[in-house]
Amino acid sequence: MWQKISLKTYMAATVGVSKSFSSIAQPSKQMFEAFEKIVGSKNISKAPSTLEQHSHDESYHRRKLPDIVVWPANANQVSDLARFCTAERIPMIPYGTGTGLEGGVAPTSGGVCVNLMKMDEIIDVNIEDFDVTVQPGVTRLGLNQRLRDSGMWFPVDPGADASLCGMAATSASGTNAVRYGTMKENILNLQVVLPDGKIIHTAGERRRFKKSAAGYNLTNLFVGSEGTLGFITSATLRLHPVPDSILSAVCAFESVEDAVLCSTNVIQCGIPIARIEFLDTNMIKACNKFSHLSYPVKPSLFLEFHGTEKGAREQVDMTADIVKANKGSNFSWAESQEERNKLWKARHDILYAMIALVPGCKAYSTDVCVPISCLPEAVIFSSELIASSGLTAGIVGHVGDGNFHCLICIDPDSQAEQELVVKITNEIAQKALSMGGTCTGEHGIGLGKKKLLVKEVGDEGINVMRTIKTAFDPLGIMNPGKVL
Repeated sequence: MWQKISLKTYMAATVGVSKSFSSIAQPSKQMFEAFEKIVGSKNISKAPSTLEQHSHDESYHRRKLPDIVVWPANANQVSDLARFCTAERIPMIPYGTGTGLEGGVAPTSGGVCVNLMKMDEIIDVNIEDFDVTVQPGVTRLGLNQRLRDSGMWFPVDPGADASLCGMAATSASGTNAVRYGTMKENILNLQVVLPDGKIIHTAGERRRFKKSAAGYNLTNLFVGSEGTLGFITSATLRLHPVPDSILSAVCAFESVEDAVLCSTNVIQCGIPIARIEFLDTNMIKACNKFSHLSYPVKPSLFLEFHGTEKGAREQVDMTADIVKANKGSNFSWAESQEERNKLWKARHDILYAMIALVPGCKAYSTDVCVPISCLPEAVIFSSELIASSGLTAGIVGHVGDGNFHCLICIDPDSQAEQELVVKITNEIAQKALSMGGTCTGEHGIGLGKKKLLVKEVGDEGINVMRTIKTAFDPLGIMNPGKVL
């Protein structure tokens, strides 16, 4: 059996990421058999390789291995697991594709990793009503592949082929957010299994309305909760019509300031651009090498325009004038769908492109978001800071909504480099906060940004969040050590 401990002892063990966590759980034969009864013997593992795979995401954050991994087949099995773990006070960690960037699935105290990827059904598609309901094993690309002949798509695109319910848990967004919004704007309802095993629907069972004034907004309470309040076991999402015309282009600039100011001007002029992505010189260099491209090695914007054929061309003409006014080059067009796919795949692979520059490294990504008017100053500040560090790094960003990332290569075995990266990222985040921005536009808090969250929302805000956490998870066993 897992050893039961007091709530006071458990909470003391899970406060602060700098502490060394000890496993509070050692699965016995009896406990293993109990899980087998819920999910079946083929859906449970203690294999060392499986535990290691489920101990981290794409970040450099590492804590402990889970003690056991289980794969439930439906919400009822998740409910049974949660009810059992609550009775035995066993930590539970939800797991999807493992593509997060803030250590959100890294166990801090052993426990049970609940991999939800075998729950992969598209439950309901309502083309006439522009919505779809999916289980957590359905990924972004998988859904759009299913929708390919319907004239509809789900545009929220964080780059990785992430689980859609995992994207809900982290309030993900990505390259299309400037036009279509983030996960928060595209979720109508969630089915959630609470830590005690209760199953709720945040907007009411089978509800899929476009707006409501009925009570508290429970749906958005769970969007961005990072698995700390419950398991998201289905999500009802908004769909959007596939645009008639899609045009993609790249333009280069003589300076970072010119490129970022151009993107700001495009948004301020009200052009409904679908994507406007900034890459600095180092990012273009990495992108060219990794994805076999040949763009000028200068600060650049990747752009995409959606609409009717006439509407998209009007957007292009207006944007071209702004690019010219900011000393940008003529557009280099990605004419065919194949060329567009290659362009945006290169953008999405930029994390791996940076890692490839320094074999054996891990990459840490900052994730600040600032008001549009502050963007040029914030990017230039960050660019100068990382240039002075001597580390291999670059800046990329969804600059249309003020969100940008500094990707910094780090030796995971070098304590000095880790400390330097923490110092740099804290300075960038503090700069963003001083401008009225946020320490995370889309990656979440996870393990590494808890102190920054306190700075952002204040002690009273944190106290309210703790009250909510305690109300849903009084034992502190739901993805412990994250966010708060």
